[in-house]
Amino acid sequence: MSHTVTLRRTGADELAELQREHGRALFGFLLGLTHGDAQRAEDLVQETLVRAWQHPEAWQSEHASMRPWLFTVGRRLAIDARRARLSRPQEVEAEALEQRPAPEDRYETSLTAIDVRRAVRTLGPEHREVLVQVYFRDRSVSEAAQVLGIPAGTVKSRTYYALRALRKGLPGYGLGA
Repeated sequence: MSHTVTLRRTGADELAELQREHGRALFGFLLGLTHGDAQRAEDLVQETLVRAWQHPEAWQSEHASMRPWLFTVGRRLAIDARRARLSRPQEVEAEALEQRPAPEDRYETSLTAIDVRRAVRTLGPEHREVLVQVYFRDRSVSEAAQVLGIPAGTVKSRTYYALRALRKGLPGYGLGA
């Protein structure tokens, strides 16, 4: 003898009654789990009620109330939704993308570096040495003076004239004259 299990769908009236009886408490519970996100809590309430509709066997439990079942399902749905959000890349608003600086153009950067090298080669050795120490080796005026064996004032003077010559040798870079 075989037992046939007939599953019935929860009726609209029963579901409406479930919503009236437990909806507000379930929403409050899920609002806490979603850190105050009312839209997300409402979505979770609706999904919990859909699960109740899909699982009529839950209505036939030994519990006097459906509330423990609803809270358990709602909590699991909240956890699953949080895990899903954390596992995918963070969404970025279009406005944030517009405010982000444009990606660096490596081709343009390379061309600029070539132009600067050419311009530096046109300088006399004294000016070139000062720029190498101050800008390329990132030394202070006093450190450059010590390395080059010249007074700090001379380093400042040569740096000024070297930069002025570079400005003339690099037209189109907006360095002024």
